Formats: sequence, structure tokens, C-alpha cells
Amino acid sequence: MSRTIVPGPTYAEMRNPMLLSDDLRAQANAARDDELNPLNLFNINWRNTSNQVERIVLPKELTGVQANIVVLSGRTFPSGSMKVGPAYATLAENEALNHLRPGDRTVIGPSTGNFGIGTAYVSLLKGYKAIVVMPDNMSEERYDRIQKYKGDLDLTPGTESDVILTLERTHSEYVSKPHQYVTLAQFELMPNYRFHRHVTGKAVVDAVKGLGNGRVAAFASAPGSAGTLAAGDYVKSLYGDARIVALEPRECSTLYDGGQGQHRIEGIGDKMVTLIHNVYNSDLLMLIRDEDTVRGMEVVQSGTHILVDRLGVPSAVACELFGKFGPSCICNVVGAIKTAKYLGLGPDDNVVTIATDSYDRYPSVSQALYARNGGKPSDDQLELWAKSVFLGASLGEIVDLNQPGQHERLQKMKADLWTRFGYSADYIRQMAGQEFWDAEYAKIQEIDPVIAETRGKIG
Repeated sequence: MSRTIVPGPTYAEMRNPMLLSDDLRAQANAARDDELNPLNLFNINWRNTSNQVERIVLPKELTGVQANIVVLSGRTFPSGSMKVGPAYATLAENEALNHLRPGDRTVIGPSTGNFGIGTAYVSLLKGYKAIVVMPDNMSEERYDRIQKYKGDLDLTPGTESDVILTLERTHSEYVSKPHQYVTLAQFELMPNYRFHRHVTGKAVVDAVKGLGNGRVAAFASAPGSAGTLAAGDYVKSLYGDARIVALEPRECSTLYDGGQGQHRIEGIGDKMVTLIHNVYNSDLLMLIRDEDTVRGMEVVQSGTHILVDRLGVPSAVACELFGKFGPSCICNVVGAIKTAKYLGLGPDDNVVTIATDSYDRYPSVSQALYARNGGKPSDDQLELWAKSVFLGASLGEIVDLNQPGQHERLQKMKADLWTRFGYSADYIRQMAGQEFWDAEYAKIQEIDPVIAETRGKIG
């Protein structure tokens, strides 16, 4: 196997692909039709071919609120999900800082799906063997995509809610053997945080330009690894009064009240406070019912005519939504609607959230819904679901994390878990101060030149 590094972008170039040469950008855009072309690494960004942030502004006939609900769409990233970004960043940092080369070690990606897909994809393009450690009861489409990218599967028992078993397997079998494996540990390593604060955070801010007052009033996202929530740190650096909202499945309300149940929202609700979650910068915590997310997905996927005929959504807008959302995105959308209601936001205000992937990973989830429902939903059911899930998003089960003791409660949960995996109490204690996170973010200034030097001349 070649020990030559396959080049990819710096953090700055992922944030702003216009920093790449015109020739390289043209080559990368042309490579989109051949997803296994390594030039696609330079398409790891939130921009479309017109250099605009890929966003969807939801129709108010669907949201029922006056505030603008803006969804960043991760479906145009290579491999079909924005999770490829932190997977790439973690591997690129290992190459630049730890002198990792193809053939040295096997790459490990602990995941419930999208990060694992990203790990397998980036490893394939860069010439590494990859193993994805994930629960054995996720959607079949996720396993298929990982295997399509030549990744091996190491499956642990359970579902999304049992990701702690995946974490335990990762540490016992792989982290413990650093000469044999390099682990892209999304729940605990800072490249995930750096990618989302620098790259996603800038995209969140750019997505509302020319919309309402042009500011971000709130950013809502469900934590899986909690990487995406790091975008909120960048938002707050510009808009100190912005609210950062964390969302959880009602059926697995770990951050809310220590709940440890099973749920159906793949990609979130992992029964833990992840190490990279800056809990002191989260302002609100909300619960979302898992069945609502699957029903909402089905409304958007099968009910275009219902949105048009019974909710009054313009036909072109309803058609634009088709195929764009999986359950975790619907969770984020419902959370964004609840946020707008809770904060009393108006037409000048913008709430931004994330669609990590798109519907192509969830047809089997629809089939499971049909089995529970006794068949495909009727038009009347789809109308009922649309009105209850979106227009009827309630203001129940919301915690103000700025109330005394709430951040400290989450910080203790973090320490109780991660000291079990070898992190010192002192290291975790430092995470209670924003200066810790700012210092980790500032390392991009040192890392980017090394990534550029390691990859050599490009374009």
C-alpha cells in the first residue's frame, strides 16, 4: 500500500472553498459525479457549486411560527452526510500531527451510522483499511453504505440508545492497542469540535444573510456526539444573546433527567454527555417524541399533496422538501419550531438547525412505521401527523439550562462517565471554562499550516 498522503483541505478551505485555486475547485466539482474520486475530499464543505450555503427555509404554513426556520442541508457532502467532515478532520490531524500514513494502522470509527459511513468513505479515498464499530440494530441502509465503501463492521448489541456498548468496545478492543489502530473517536476527540465550530458555525451564520434581521437568534441541534453543537460556540462569539438549544428523544432523556430508554431517532440520544459537549454554552434542553420524528419524515416524503392541498404549502416549496429529511432532521426541525415558540420570536428572527443527511438512508424506517401503523398512512393520517408534529409542536418538557445547578449537573454526568475511560478529573474540570474551548479552537491556526505542508503542493 502506498505511504503517500492523499491530499485534502485545511479547516480554512473547508470553511471557505474559495481559498482553493480556481483549477482545483473546478476539478473537485467535476469529481462529484464520481464519488470515489479522491478529489471529492475538497468538496467537504457546506457550499453548493454556486458557493452558496446549502439551506432550506421552511414554509410558515408547515412550521406555524413567524420566525424563519432555516435548515442547513448536509446531503451534498461527499458520502451524503456532513458527518464526513469531522471524520476527515480527525484523520487529517493524525496524518499532519502524528505522522500517520496509509498502511500504518487500521482506522476505527465508533458510530451509530453517519460518522461510520464518513469514516469508511474517507479511509477508502485515503488508502486506509477501516472498521466501523456500531450497534447491530440500525437501518440496513447504513450498513450497506459502509460496506459499499469497503469498511468492515464490528457490531455491538442494541440500538442508538446502546451506543455506550460501542464506546466500551472501542476502548477495550481498539484504543487500548494504539500501535495497531487509530481511532477517530468522535465522542471525545477535539477535531470534531474544531470542524463544527469553524466550518459549520460559519455556515450557520452565512445561511441567514439577507433573511430577517440577518442574525442568528437560536441554533438548535440534537447531540449525538455533540459535535454539531460546537457551531453554537461560533454563533455566540458573534451574537452573545443567541440561544443554543440541545434536543433529546423523550424516550431516552439522559440529559433531561437521566433517562436511559430505547428510541428510534438514529444519530442522536446516545445516553451520555459526550466529552466534547461544551455544556456551559448550551442554554435550553428540549425533549422530542421519537415517533413524531418518523411520522414527520413520512409526511414530507409521502405527503407532498397533503402539504399543498390541506396545509397550503406552495407546490414548488413542498416538492423541494421531498427526499431531504431523515428522522434526526425532523427532530431538529421540531426543536427549532419549539424554540421559536418558547422564545416568542417574530418574522425578523432566524432559528437555524441541521439536516445531517437525507431520506435515502431511511426507507427501512418507513417500512417499520408501516408495520406499526397497519399499513401505509392514509391522506387523513398524513394530515393529522403534519398538524400534530409540526403545527402542534408543544412547549412542554423544556429545561432552562441557565438556571442554577443545571450546567453543573451535566458537567458531573460528563466527569462520572469519562473518568471511566481514562480521562483525568482535572482535564474534565477545565472544560467548565470557556477558555478551554477557545484554546482548543485556536489550535486550528497551528494545525492548518501543518496539514498544508504534509499534503504538499496541490492544484
